[in-house]
Amino acid sequence: MFEQTFKNIDDILHKDAGCGSELDYVEQTSWILFLKYLDDLEKDRATAAELTGKTYTPIIDKEYQWTVWAMPKGKDGKLDHHNALTGDDLTDFVNNKLFPYLKKFKLSAESADTIEYKIGEIFSELKNRIQSGYNLREVINRIDELRFRTHAEKHEMSHLYEDKIKNMGNAGRNGGEYYTPRPLITTIVKVVAPKIGDKIYDGAVGSAGFLCEAFDYLKNSKSLSTKETEILQKRTFYGKEKKSLAYIIGIMNMILHGVEAPNIIHTNTLAENLADIQEKDRYDVVLANPPFGGKERAEVQQNFPIKTGETASLFLQHFIKILKAGGKAGVVIKNTFLSNTDNATVAIRKTLLENCNLHTVLDLPGGTFTGAGVKTVVLFFEKGKPTHKVWYYQLNLDRNLGKTNPLNENDLAEFVELQKNFADSENSWTVNAKDIDQSTFDLSVKNPNKKKEAALRQPQAILEEMKALDEESAEIINSILDLI
Repeated sequence: MFEQTFKNIDDILHKDAGCGSELDYVEQTSWILFLKYLDDLEKDRATAAELTGKTYTPIIDKEYQWTVWAMPKGKDGKLDHHNALTGDDLTDFVNNKLFPYLKKFKLSAESADTIEYKIGEIFSELKNRIQSGYNLREVINRIDELRFRTHAEKHEMSHLYEDKIKNMGNAGRNGGEYYTPRPLITTIVKVVAPKIGDKIYDGAVGSAGFLCEAFDYLKNSKSLSTKETEILQKRTFYGKEKKSLAYIIGIMNMILHGVEAPNIIHTNTLAENLADIQEKDRYDVVLANPPFGGKERAEVQQNFPIKTGETASLFLQHFIKILKAGGKAGVVIKNTFLSNTDNATVAIRKTLLENCNLHTVLDLPGGTFTGAGVKTVVLFFEKGKPTHKVWYYQLNLDRNLGKTNPLNENDLAEFVELQKNFADSENSWTVNAKDIDQSTFDLSVKNPNKKKEAALRQPQAILEEMKALDEESAEIINSILDLI
């Protein structure tokens, strides 16, 4: 039922002049979905308060509650058409009253980790793009059919929402940067193996895929005590995101996975000066896929000891700095980082090898990222000790990856198994740090164990085989003709 509802909403938005792409569909669905979620959250809190004999004070004032402006219902439980806003009345209320009211929460919230702050942040960044009040009414009616009350409902919704994010990535434009294939994220989380009590960070949070997968991994790792559940909810997952659309998608994705008020801040991570990062700001685990190919202005580069315009290289410096001693990381980066000869990249590789134990490099095939024609690697490292050995694994698949044939977890199963003991195989090998060129620190993937391709045959041999096959065919045809 949920899946059909999402499809119907997309069909309605497709007709609206204000929504031109899958990106707009996700954005507009998200803010309305968030308000419906908020209404269900308030109902749950009110019920819990009633059971303990307490009084619950709603977050949202009466006039702006979902059941008043969006879905006033009669005694029969159906929409009260006399009191329900529609057309221009609805868009006027949403644009001129609802959004300005919700924006104010950012100023009155106690701290950034509260649901109140998230409300204010989201509605400061977004605007209603649905131009027709009649289309907006239809979308609200559809979203009201969705429920967030049980774990099973949230679980199903989270999967459908992930599908929408994936489609958004496949839709091109800049959508691809928000979506990292989930089988790859799951694998990275397994290898990094965070534990309860770790503070986990993604400074390029996008749709929060890494934080959601890490939450699922820890939640299912053991039977959790009440205290551990609270630690997971409030003091485990941290992220920063620069773009407004990605910010709301990341928040919504984490909420649907079960984190009530995610610690995601809307800010440009790279605007933070590395020299200002103190011990209290550091994290135990970094999981991230920073944007490929971005270029940063000179004033942003001033925040980093190694100046470069390459966004991913700045992020890598940030991640190394923000990790605690003994902290672990799994970071996706373009494979050209391993071999580029510009001064900045060479200096960052040197820093990585000297300050961290780069123990594993996973080399991914082209097509891993749908719509992005770049080859990538995953760097796994621990901060605090220099690198002595680097274990490489080259993922060689017998098929081409693409939209209809994406990466799956089985593809990565051998990597996960062999990585436990850094075992050698046809696809994996170890390089000693002392054998790495000390002037370039080149970390290129060069598989010494790859099977040699069969030598190409000489043209004369091919012609002779063709002649023999022709003679054989002629003999078979003649013998058949003799029988006729």
